[in-house]
Parts: sequence; structure tokens; C-alpha cells
Amino acid sequence: MLEFKSVKIKKPDDVNVILGQSHFIKTVEDLYEALVNNVPGIKFGLAFVESSGACKVRSEGNDPELKKVASDNALEIGAGHCFIVFIRNAFPINVLNAIKAIPEVCTIYCASANPIEVVMAETEMGRGILGVIDGLKPKGIESQEDIAWRKEFLRKIGYKL
Repeated sequence: MLEFKSVKIKKPDDVNVILGQSHFIKTVEDLYEALVNNVPGIKFGLAFVESSGACKVRSEGNDPELKKVASDNALEIGAGHCFIVFIRNAFPINVLNAIKAIPEVCTIYCASANPIEVVMAETEMGRGILGVIDGLKPKGIESQEDIAWRKEFLRKIGYKL
């Protein structure tokens, strides 16, 4: 039996998501430390899907709402050793290098505030993430007005001078 499905990530509109895969139960504590040590004031919830032993969804965070959102989404995805992080008061760009530097992190599938669907394969043994659909299809090539908007936006949010 091999079944393909997609799981829509359910999240508040003002929240960014990082979805990845690791290989060890200490991921929960290491992700927590990477987040709080890299962005003062970050609010987050994270969850990790354990794929051996008790096979539990393990979660942490400093924001109860985001911790619940992370746990609920991780359970819905249910792919072994995946983790999901929901953040406020920061952007993925602020923490991605710290997360990628965690020794047990194997893959980052996406980091986005867009609507996300996780494309899954399921067998009798379990589930695996094949990839993600991050956001919507393109509506065309950017115009000069679009370029001006992009440059202004990056300066407005403080990422360019």
C-alpha cells in the first residue's frame, strides 16, 4: 500500500513556519535553545514527531498558543522525525542558520509565512514528507512598479538600508 496525500498547515496569519526533519529526540531542546539564543523577544512553539520508542509528538515553546498550533500540526503531518516551528516577533531568516547548525537537523523543507501544504507519502509502516507547496502560483513577471515595491518593502521592514 502506498498512498499520497497533502496536509495543509493550519496557522494564524501573522506567524511564520519552519518545517524540517531531524534524527534524535534532543531536537526539541536544541531547537528551543537555538530560537531563544538568537532572537530576543521571539515567541514560538515547536513540535517534533518521534518515530521510535513511544512515538509521541514532543513539544516546547514560550507561547502557549503557538505550542498548541505546533503540536496539532505535527500530529496531523505525522511523518517520523519531522519538526515544525511557529514563530512571531522574528522571521525565519533570523534563526535558520542556527537551526541548520543543530547537529541532528537533516533537512529544512520550508520557511515561510505563506499558506503551506505538505505533500506526503504513506505506507503501512508510516509517513514521509515528499516536499511542500509554499504559497500560490506566479501571476506573471514583476514590473518596474513591482521592483520598486519590493525594494521599498525590504527597507520598511529593516532588511536593507
